[in-house]
Amino acid sequence: MRRTTILLAAVLLAVGAVGCSKSDEEKAKDCATALTERTGSDSADTPTVSEAEGRVDALDETLAGMARAGHAGVAKDAADAVEKKSKEGGKSWPEACEPLAEDDYTALLVAKAIGGLGWTGEGGEFDKN
Repeated sequence: MRRTTILLAAVLLAVGAVGCSKSDEEKAKDCATALTERTGSDSADTPTVSEAEGRVDALDETLAGMARAGHAGVAKDAADAVEKKSKEGGKSWPEACEPLAEDDYTALLVAKAIGGLGWTGEGGEFDKN
């Protein structure tokens, strides 16, 4: 009887712990929300890590294209603006971002910084225009 009670309690604790844990997507959205005030971005914009990485990649491609087209100075100024906004927003990790890997946090931070600079269109995607 005693073993059955202990086993049942252990199973219930394990199920409860699994049920209470957040998905990676939820953790990313919580982190993005926490970065909103720090970056001056839209509070409704809560990208997943893969969406954030897509925005950062789009920015990188745009800046590289600008440099190839002879606008290296403008591309550098834009990169410097994103770096400055990211540093301002990321001086310390918000508690909501602690469960994330550093690369995931950085992608979210830069994506939110791009938004804070007003360089996103509807849905938060990077807008090269």
